[in-house]
Amino acid sequence: MAFTRTTAQLAEKLTEKLTGLTDNLTGLTENLTEKHHLSSRSVRTRAGLVGAAALAVTGVVGAAATPAIAAPDGDSRTYALGFVQAMAVGDTIADDVRAQAQAQQRAADAAKKVAAEQAAAERADAAEQAAKQRAAAAEKAAKERAAAKAAEEREAARKERAVAAERAERSAERRAASGYTDPVAGVDTTTTYKQAGASWSSGKHSGIDFPANTGTAVRSVGPGTVVTVGWGGAYGNQIVIRHADGKYTQYAHLSATNVSPGQKVGGGQRIGAVGSTGNSTGPHLHFEARNGAYYGSDINPITYLAAKGVDV
Repeated sequence: MAFTRTTAQLAEKLTEKLTGLTDNLTGLTENLTEKHHLSSRSVRTRAGLVGAAALAVTGVVGAAATPAIAAPDGDSRTYALGFVQAMAVGDTIADDVRAQAQAQQRAADAAKKVAAEQAAAERADAAEQAAKQRAAAAEKAAKERAAAKAAEEREAARKERAVAAERAERSAERRAASGYTDPVAGVDTTTTYKQAGASWSSGKHSGIDFPANTGTAVRSVGPGTVVTVGWGGAYGNQIVIRHADGKYTQYAHLSATNVSPGQKVGGGQRIGAVGSTGNSTGPHLHFEARNGAYYGSDINPITYLAAKGVDV
């Protein structure tokens, strides 16, 4: 009877503890279900395991509390076995819950990592697209600036041509009125009037030069009378013409002459050909305007021709 009372008391205490353990396990299961979204099947499984553990322990304790079922030594072994089984079931459930919670946490961390990587990829893609758009906009702006600059240059060239054409037209009108023209058609001057240099005895150039191929036609700049034709020393073959305004013009370094002294000539009439005779470094026409027929009376030939409506 003493053993039975002792066993009953032990069973009562064990039942109280097991009841507390069962409540704790049930609460833990509900908490994990709420936090980690365990399926209803998992919840039912955990609850079933808790109930099984409670039944197992209750059965063991009940058997231990009934003397007719087993001998005293057998009762103590049965009690110990039931307790160990109940604790083992509880540990297994706790381990299983923790394992599943950890697995769910790992899955959540992996999903978070994937989401972060996807967001980073989206940001990188957006940045790349923005960079492409900026590059395209910059290229478009550069093309527009280039097109605008080209248009401005074309317009400036057009205006320059218009001004040149107008100037040429006015010059032609003045030439027609005065009967004067340039000595070599379509050729720009090179060495300027009064340009300094050791090539000339006075140290300065006394006229202007028109570079052209040997044989190119040389024309009288205006109507007049031929004064000199022949060799002029450093000037090579030369022609000097006196005009109606009392001024003289000289044409030097000629390769050929086509007029003679005393001959009347008109403006634009061919009188000789470009050459490189005398003190010359290459074929060209040396042209002078003078107050007299001889060297040393030179005046600015460009100013003289401009006054006659001739631009050179």
